[in-house]
Amino acid sequence: MSSRHLSRSIAMQSLYEWDFYNKKRDIRKLVEKNIKEFGPGLKDKDFVYQLVMGVLKHLPQIDKIIEKAAPQWPIEQISIVDRNILRIGLYELLYGDKKAVPPKVAINEAIELAKGFGGEASGRFVNGVLGTVYKEMQEMEEELKKE
Repeated sequence: MSSRHLSRSIAMQSLYEWDFYNKKRDIRKLVEKNIKEFGPGLKDKDFVYQLVMGVLKHLPQIDKIIEKAAPQWPIEQISIVDRNILRIGLYELLYGDKKAVPPKVAINEAIELAKGFGGEASGRFVNGVLGTVYKEMQEMEEELKKE
């Protein structure tokens, strides 16, 4: 498992735990605990914090995008695992460094997390939501080029 994939897994587990406890746990302590438990010797710990803190910084915007891209699934009805995988994927897709993590890599990484941690349909669901957002991003870029 690559260091970045492991970092995403730890970020997802930390966000899951934080979300499970109704956002009442100290996220930094959760990240520290999960790095010790699941990533001893992890070289790029900063990437875990970058993902987690980035998701939290943009949480209201990210959740609105999820609800728009999956209107038949209110955010609270999406499983905690899928919801937090989508949050990480959207953070990387919309706010991350596109040179370090191209959009298709962000989507593929989120799908792999969904296959590994989610239910039977999680990979397809995450792919559908992130694919919809990515397509809209491309259409907006095309429109801007025309102006």
